[in-house]
Amino acid sequence: MHIITSDSSFPSPESATDDGLLAIGGDLTTERLLLAYKNGIFPWFNDDEPILWWCPDPRFILIPSELKISKSMRPVLNNGTFKFRVNTAFEEVINNCKNANRKDQPGTWITDEVREAFINLHKCGYAVSAEAWKNGELAGGVYGVLLGKVFFEESMFSKQPNASKFAFISYIKYLQKQQVQLIDCQVYTSHLQTLGARMIERENFLQLLTTLIS
Repeated sequence: MHIITSDSSFPSPESATDDGLLAIGGDLTTERLLLAYKNGIFPWFNDDEPILWWCPDPRFILIPSELKISKSMRPVLNNGTFKFRVNTAFEEVINNCKNANRKDQPGTWITDEVREAFINLHKCGYAVSAEAWKNGELAGGVYGVLLGKVFFEESMFSKQPNASKFAFISYIKYLQKQQVQLIDCQVYTSHLQTLGARMIERENFLQLLTTLIS
């Protein structure tokens, strides 16, 4: 397993283990995180672990033009229950994602170190939040990293039924208007599969990044 020091770079994604683990160590500086995402690599680790870097094969992605909206979600998107906003409450969104209860998970991968790193990314204009508001309060949202024509989705939360779906779907529509062509969902979830996400080979994913991130 490749060990990253403070001044070393990432190994080739092809050297990842079968489950996608690529490297251990390093730091979460803005510079390293940007280098990681541009190369299809993301951090994912627990509080009691060193920083772990991943580049799984296959990769779970969503093409915005392939977005599927269920019949049950269409009224939610159109009846005015939620108001959609972008980047008005990033820290509140990531805090809620950090504290959300996850089914079959003892905790969250969003450690204090990760939280601070992504807040710094947001202040630099790279990490973004998409939000669902109801009666003036944050009801749900999603955050991730936006580079070129790629959005790397990191985590979402809901305080109200369908709030995170509303935020995510609304943001994909918003991104389509900005010519964003790829949503990286990283690893499989049944929730995102229902919205049209699918697996592609890592090689194809990395080729897309080369094309879509200048």
